Amino acid sequence: MITAFADGTGSLHRLTDTGSADALRAAVWIDLLRATQDEVERVQQATGLRVPSEADVSEIESSSRLATRGGALYLTMPLIRFDEDGPREVSAGFVLCTERLITVRFAANRVFDGYVEQLQRDATSQQGGAAIFVGLMEAIVDRQADALEQVRADLDTLSHTIFAMGERQEGGRKGEDATLRRTLGQLGHIGDLISHVRDTQVGAARIVPYVEAAAAAWLPKGLAPRLMTLRQDIASVSDFDTHLNDKLQFLLDATLGFINIAQNNVMKVMAIASVVGIPPVLIAGVYGMNFKNIPEYDWAWGYAWGWGLIVLTTLIPLGVFRWRKWI
Repeated sequence: MITAFADGTGSLHRLTDTGSADALRAAVWIDLLRATQDEVERVQQATGLRVPSEADVSEIESSSRLATRGGALYLTMPLIRFDEDGPREVSAGFVLCTERLITVRFAANRVFDGYVEQLQRDATSQQGGAAIFVGLMEAIVDRQADALEQVRADLDTLSHTIFAMGERQEGGRKGEDATLRRTLGQLGHIGDLISHVRDTQVGAARIVPYVEAAAAAWLPKGLAPRLMTLRQDIASVSDFDTHLNDKLQFLLDATLGFINIAQNNVMKVMAIASVVGIPPVLIAGVYGMNFKNIPEYDWAWGYAWGWGLIVLTTLIPLGVFRWRKWI
């Protein structure tokens, strides 16, 4: 699918006709979403620029993500897509030259969709391919910041849940196990999101200074302050991402610590039960040998004597454990 905007009479407007190369020549921004081969060829014919393939935008080498060919900048960076089972990383490509911006996507993204709606509401806000590119990068960074703010709120909620278990136990051992299992899963999803955000921020941190240096000759001077602010925002978001990752690791360690405590409690109960059960079993085994010369068999209170020893040898270890504060 092709979405294109043209600059006419000082304002941007969306092109309704994108079915021919002639119509696309006036576009200052061409957005390709899961484009067909015919659409790619049409854009290449209209602009004279090579449209990168999905394999091209998925490269991880810096030389492949940041390149200049024929006076145009070829840039790629990872973005985040939210599926039903969690965040996924998808790559996006940018081709920036003096005349226009071409964006290449292979999956829908809320940032691009929201930015398109913004341009349609306020068509005079961004003019020219470079200004649109800077605005798009600002929207991407802002979206990552919003995602991290939600992550912080989620981590605060999980922190309260985790450490509340140290003060009270509701639902018994089974309820605590279910809470810990659910918490581990939530921490795993949050860790994936933080990792994807970090990848996007690293990509943005590389792209912005590269564009400033490589396009210094033709980049509009009015964009310089916005690019400087953008670099500062990227640095701030990256620092916040590092802070959240540290907090995530702390909560993960705390959750695993509670799991270890629960396991140790189970082992402690089993150890106490085995130690307490040894003396009664020994006594019952002695009196269960049925030898005729066992004197207690002839006692009037022999049966009570046996039970008394069993109960006494059970209570003595329990008393010792209690006295030593092991239970």
